[in-house]
Amino acid sequence: MPEQKRIDPRAIRSRKMLKNAVFSLLTEHMEISQLTVQKIANRAELNRATFYLHYEDINDLLRQIVHEIFDDLSMKVEPLLQVTSNDEQQQLVTFLNYFYEYRSIFAVLVEHPGFKTHLTNLLKSTIEKRRGERNISSTGRVASVDIVAASLLGIIIWWIKEDTEYSAEYIADQITLMYKRRYL
Repeated sequence: MPEQKRIDPRAIRSRKMLKNAVFSLLTEHMEISQLTVQKIANRAELNRATFYLHYEDINDLLRQIVHEIFDDLSMKVEPLLQVTSNDEQQQLVTFLNYFYEYRSIFAVLVEHPGFKTHLTNLLKSTIEKRRGERNISSTGRVASVDIVAASLLGIIIWWIKEDTEYSAEYIADQITLMYKRRYL
C-alpha cells in the first residue's frame, strides 16, 4: 500500500492564516480588486514568499476559497435533499446559518457574476432534486425552478447585505411560509 504524503501542519496553518486575512480585509468593505499580495501577507503576519509557496496569485487564492465555500455549501444542502426527513426546518436553518456566519464574505462575493451564477445553479439543482423526490412537476401552477431559485437567492442576498438582525430561524420560517412546501 503506498504511503500517504503527510501535509505539513505549518502549511495548513499558513493557508488558514492567508484565507483569514482575505476574509478580514473583505469584511472591512475592501473591494476584491483592491486586494494585493502584500496586504494579505501583512494581515496574515506572513511574508510574500510564504504566500507564493501556497498560491500562484490572488486569483488562485480566491478560486480555492470559492471552491471550499461551494464544497461546504454542498454539504449543507445535502440533508435538504432528503425530503423524508422530519427535520427539514432545522436543515434549512443550518444551511442559512452558513450564509449568516460568512455574510460579510458572501456580501462581497455575490457581486461577482460567476459566483452568483454558481450559487444560482446550486439552488436550482437542489430545487430540482427536491421536486423530483416529491414528484412535483414544473407544469401548471407550480413556479418554475428559475423563479424559485432567483427568489431564494434574492432573499439570501438581501438578508446578508442589509445586515439585518433577523435570525436564520426567522428567515427559514419566512421561506417555509412563502413556499408552503409546494415549490421546494
